[in-house]
Amino acid sequence: MYDDDVAFILSPHGEQAVSWTQTLDFSGRARVASAAKVREKYPDHFTAVIEVATARAKASLKLRDCEDWVFTTEAVEQATPWRVARHRAERLAGRVVHDLTCSVGTELAELVRVSENVSGSDLDPVRVAMARANVPQATVEVSDALDPATIRAHSNAVFLADPARRASGRRISDPAALLPPLPDLLAALEGYGYAIKCAPGLDFDALGHTGEVEVTSLDGGVREACLWSTALSDGVRRRATILHSGKHGATAWTETITDLDPQIDAAEPDAHAPADRFIVEPDGAIVRSGLVRHWAHRHGLRQLDPRIAHLTGAQIPAGYSGFEVLEQSSLDVKKLRSRLRALDCGSLEILVRGVDKDPDVLRKKLAPKGSRPLALVVTRLADRGVAFICEARRHTTD
Repeated sequence: MYDDDVAFILSPHGEQAVSWTQTLDFSGRARVASAAKVREKYPDHFTAVIEVATARAKASLKLRDCEDWVFTTEAVEQATPWRVARHRAERLAGRVVHDLTCSVGTELAELVRVSENVSGSDLDPVRVAMARANVPQATVEVSDALDPATIRAHSNAVFLADPARRASGRRISDPAALLPPLPDLLAALEGYGYAIKCAPGLDFDALGHTGEVEVTSLDGGVREACLWSTALSDGVRRRATILHSGKHGATAWTETITDLDPQIDAAEPDAHAPADRFIVEPDGAIVRSGLVRHWAHRHGLRQLDPRIAHLTGAQIPAGYSGFEVLEQSSLDVKKLRSRLRALDCGSLEILVRGVDKDPDVLRKKLAPKGSRPLALVVTRLADRGVAFICEARRHTTD
C-alpha cells in the first residue's frame, strides 16, 4: 500500500468505498466477482480498498474498537491481541511511554487508555500514517528504532519494542536476524526502562538480559515473551501470566506467578508411585517460564517426575483442565490396545512428555473403535515410560 492509497482511504470517499466493499462476499468462488466490482468502481485504489476491508473483518476477532481503522492484513496478523496488549499497558499505566516499533498503532491504542503521555515511531511511513489515523491521541513519527537521536529525544520514557519475527512469510528464530536485531536493541536501550516483545522459545539466558522475562498465554495458547528491564521488574527474573478472555459465557480472569513465589521440592521419581486422582498439565506459559514447581505449590499439586511438567493432585485448579486417572499401564501397545478396547475407548486425546512417542502414530496403532471418549497421558517416571488411561479432559470453572 502506498501513501496516496492511505490518503484516499482516510478521505470520506475512501471510507465510503471501504464500507461498501465490506458488504461484498470475498469467500470462495465469490471472491473474483467481488474484486471485479471494486476494481470497476474504484480503479485507482481498488487493491487498497479490498485490503483494508478484509483486514477489518479479520481484526474484529483480535482487536477491539477498530471498526474504522486503516491497516493491512499483514499488520493485523502481526498485531498483539488486545487482551495481551492491555495487560502490558496496565503494567505501564501512568508512565511516559514511547513505542519504537508502533506499526499501525495496536499497542498505542491500549496505552492511551491508561497513560496521558504516549508516543510512537516506525520505520515505515505508510504504517506511521495509519497509526496517526488510528490513534490520534498519540504522537507518531517516522524513525529507525535504533536511531540514537530518537532514543535521546524520549529518554524520559519507558521504551516498548516489538522486533519483526517474520520475513517473506517465514518465522525468524535467530535473535540477531530480527528487525531490528534483538541484541542491538538491548544494547541501544541499556540503562533505560524497556519492555521488548520476543518469541517465547528463545534461549533467554543466552541473551545477556538481566531483567525479567514474562511469558504470556491467552486462552491456553502461548502468545509471547516480554523482556522487562531490571528497573521495571521488582526483582522478578521469571513471570508467567495466564489470561483467559471469558469465552462462551465464562468469567474472564488472569493468573500471574513468578520465581519469587514458593515452590515444591523436587522429589525423587518413583516409577511405581501411583498418580493422585487427577493429572494436570500446566499452561504453556508456566512451562516455558520454568515455573512448574511454583504453580504446583500454589495449587497443592506434585510432580509425577521432577523432570517432567505433568502434575498430579486431588483436584484440578479452578479455571484449568485435567484428566481423572482410571489406571496406569506400561507402554506395550498390545496391552494398551486391549485395555482401551475393554474400556470401550472411542475418541482418544494423547499427551506425551519425556517419551519419544508420536501421538498420531500411537493413536493409529491403538485403533480405538468404541464410543467412550478417553485420554492417554504418556510420560516418564524415573527411568521408564508409562501411560495413564484417563477420562476425557475435564474443564473446571473459576
